[in-house]
Amino acid sequence: MIIKKITVIFLLLNFVFINSSYSQKDSDVDRIVLKYPKHFSSTEDLAERIQKDFTSEHDKARAIYSWIAFNVKYDYAVYLNPPRTQGFSYSTEAEKQRKIQQINDKLIEKSFSSQKAVCEGFTALYQHLSGLVGLKSEIIRGDSKIRLADIGRKKLSSNHAWNIVLIDKKWRLIDVTWGQGYYDNSKGKMVNDFTSIYFDTDPEYFFAKHFPDSGSYLGNRLSKEDFLNGPLIYNKTIEGDYKIKAPDSGIVEAKYGDKITFEIKNVSKSDLLFYLNKKNQPVKIQNSKAKRGGIEFDITYDKNISDYITIYLDTFSIVSFKIIPK
Repeated sequence: MIIKKITVIFLLLNFVFINSSYSQKDSDVDRIVLKYPKHFSSTEDLAERIQKDFTSEHDKARAIYSWIAFNVKYDYAVYLNPPRTQGFSYSTEAEKQRKIQQINDKLIEKSFSSQKAVCEGFTALYQHLSGLVGLKSEIIRGDSKIRLADIGRKKLSSNHAWNIVLIDKKWRLIDVTWGQGYYDNSKGKMVNDFTSIYFDTDPEYFFAKHFPDSGSYLGNRLSKEDFLNGPLIYNKTIEGDYKIKAPDSGIVEAKYGDKITFEIKNVSKSDLLFYLNKKNQPVKIQNSKAKRGGIEFDITYDKNISDYITIYLDTFSIVSFKIIPK
């Protein structure tokens, strides 16, 4: 449970894309943080260690992200059976804020000591540690898009939370919950798999999978329809910078015999691309042609294609669309 709903109108935020120099710095930070103890006696001790080892705002923010992602695991049991909302009474606004802070402090301590949390614990811990090392961070609550069924979903829901952190006078997007791993449907459990892609993420990718309750960013109103009706992208899409140019909607209307045109950036004709038919058999894409730094190809819609079509690069999902028969 996130105690205090924070509505942020992002008016003058700027974003700097991750470049090669930052990537190298991030790797250096990660290697140092990997040598840290898995347990510290207090958040203050961890913050002191980070302050000792790093001086720049970027490196401190990255060190917090990496330590949490390396050491705090997603508590799937709590996700399945969330605790009841904790209520309290108060007589003054000061008493109300004091009790909210006490509950939030308890959440942070539990997440830190047990090293298990859901998104509320991850974000509260990230914000807390940021403050201890002199960084400003906020918690953003909103919707997330992670399943095929989310494509074309009718309603937004507040089901996730993430952080923004101020680095060198620019707000950066952080989702340390997703940085630590993912849920594997085939195994029926959480898989610990550190990824750096949710630290200082390109907004184009971030907001394909996140929609803030405030509904705005960079001074522009985000479109709920674009979010809900957009294609579903995956971690490998972000890692490889595989921008999806066509179709421009995640919902494709077609009748049997129609050719659906796809365009993906930063993929070459020599890459192995395929999709699965209704029998879960791979169908290799063989008609691709180079186009503007990527490839373009057609898939003919027929009875062997199911309600969703997912494009794979090698063994990794890249993008999924929902197919609606005309």
